Amino acid sequence: MASTVSLGKETLLEDGMPPAKKPRKLLPSLKTKKPQELVLVIGTGISAAVAPQVPALKSWKGLIQALLDAAIDFDLLEDEESKRFQKCLHEDKNLVHVAHDLIQKLSPRTSNVRSTFFKDCLYEVFDDLESKMEDSGKQLLQSVLDLMENGALVLTTNFDNLLELYAAHQGKHLESLDLTDEKKVLEWAQEKRRLSVLHIHGVYTNPSGIVLHPAGYQNVLRNTEVMREIQKLYENKSFLFLGCGWTVDDTTFQALFLEAVKHKSDLEHFMLVRRGDADEFKKLRENMLDKGIKVISYGDEYADLPEYFERLTSEIAMRGRTGVPKEGQQLNGSAAAHAERKGCST
Repeated sequence: MASTVSLGKETLLEDGMPPAKKPRKLLPSLKTKKPQELVLVIGTGISAAVAPQVPALKSWKGLIQALLDAAIDFDLLEDEESKRFQKCLHEDKNLVHVAHDLIQKLSPRTSNVRSTFFKDCLYEVFDDLESKMEDSGKQLLQSVLDLMENGALVLTTNFDNLLELYAAHQGKHLESLDLTDEKKVLEWAQEKRRLSVLHIHGVYTNPSGIVLHPAGYQNVLRNTEVMREIQKLYENKSFLFLGCGWTVDDTTFQALFLEAVKHKSDLEHFMLVRRGDADEFKKLRENMLDKGIKVISYGDEYADLPEYFERLTSEIAMRGRTGVPKEGQQLNGSAAAHAERKGCST
């Protein structure tokens, strides 16, 4: 065993290297889940980790800036227009409105997205994503794919199709869905399309399905059968938020999952985040508990996530393969809570 030398607060091995970092323990209430009890919610943090050299994957602002840059490169905007959009971005104006105005500018006098320049700009922004994936990011995608193949559902707020591309390289086909296809969304919510990824804002390969505000989903939001099936997922399964941060504040996510769901604090969902600033972490943890979400730290660095998630996936997938029901978990936390309330009211 290597001996250590203590220098103040820092402990070094004799060869001058710090000791190996102790990995975060896995939370029992999460690691004992089965894959089919989970809905994975993939946010921008995952895409940014998979292809960090693509600014459009890192944030809403990065995406709008990339679309604007493409529009300028293709000479689609007048100088005054491009300056106005740049000013709005610099001042952090309402990004949804900025994006909407930019899309409208690139889609003049037509509802046919194929005849607009918006499609060209999208394809330019997301060009050749496959070659830009990094190994640590592929490790994350492999873990997601493992859980999907064992029964987990996956939805994302991202416009990219990195997961689908990675799966294709593994010889597996994942279908990209958006909320404009009510029939397929209903089948996804009913767990009849497990190997499909639901993009709640749309996916760049189908520009006509990209909508930036819940008002754009009126057909889906008015379809009570589809909405009820989607909301039942939030009530009866455990959502695992990955790279999401404040995704639950997203207006589309709220319209789909939160607004009609009662007793949210009785549910059991999970959010993996970097420890980061102690005060911010504490604030996030307190805010999420009201929505039934346990905030879990996977480590102090973004680089800690792939290893943590791989360990977590191995534990969960193993339980899924055994098929042995866990004591007291025939119902998940949320369903059990509802059943308990029902029993008390009779």
